[in-house]
Amino acid sequence: MNRFEKLVSGTKEKGLYASGIETLQVNVGLICNQSCAHCHLGASRDNHEIMQWSTMQKVLCLVREVKPALVDITGGAPELNPHLRRFVAALAGEGCRIQVRTNLTALAEKEGDELLAFFGKHRVLLAGSLPCYLEENVTAQRGKGVYGKSVETVKRLNKLGYGIDEGLQLNLVYNPGGAYLPGDQAGLEADYKRELKERFGIRFNNLLTIVNMPVGRFRNILEEKGNYDKYMNLLTASFNAATVQGLMCRSQISIRWDGALYDCDFNLALNLVMNHGAPDHIDKWVFDAVAGRRIVTGTHCFGCTAGAGSSCGGAIADS
Repeated sequence: MNRFEKLVSGTKEKGLYASGIETLQVNVGLICNQSCAHCHLGASRDNHEIMQWSTMQKVLCLVREVKPALVDITGGAPELNPHLRRFVAALAGEGCRIQVRTNLTALAEKEGDELLAFFGKHRVLLAGSLPCYLEENVTAQRGKGVYGKSVETVKRLNKLGYGIDEGLQLNLVYNPGGAYLPGDQAGLEADYKRELKERFGIRFNNLLTIVNMPVGRFRNILEEKGNYDKYMNLLTASFNAATVQGLMCRSQISIRWDGALYDCDFNLALNLVMNHGAPDHIDKWVFDAVAGRRIVTGTHCFGCTAGAGSSCGGAIADS
């Protein structure tokens, strides 16, 4: 057992265990039109990994068996996968609740308006990355010009009813600009809503705060600046036992573009496939073995239990 498992384990079990499968997260590829400083996957235009339609068909078979509460599509930039529309339409045909995680600027590229309308037609939930309401902070984290394109995309989404009409949910995602924990999610959401409405007249539903994980591109930056150990000490010292019950890995699985199975997207970034007797690929799927599996953990997991906690759905508990 690693030190994270020792801390979260009960007196009768060794390790952290899943409690079922409510969310299927599907990573449809690493190609992205951005190269964000906090990206744990190192996604960029130089990546060419994408999920093929044949693998998506296998995911659809899982959907019919699992009947998840949510299918969460992520990347990279999911919009750049050429099979995305076909996949979303097929999921909608199965009656799925669907979410797409977007960097917002990918929707400003070619055919963006058509894709927005397509998402609206199928009532796709959108989680858009906007790490700050201030332009200079977004530029530092995501590059020049990103802020303006992101704001314009949110304006177009508002015109379609996203963030306004029932059933067209638009959430924004906040990541800290450096090696520190997010502030209070409710307080930040109030700030975002006030500032974005005053500055641009735009609206959204919820703000999701996510801890920068010490993985991938962000870990490289920490190591280059000599801050990795300091940041890990912050995460471990900020451990909050109240977050353990709500950890996303306990009710969610992640499927990589090639069908490999992971407990979460961060384990996917580290290539820590499911283990402890659970199948490591969609071709080896056994429902019971996955639904009650022992979760693969590491010291990076302290990122999900620090402060108010962190999940793909934002904060988990009070800090």
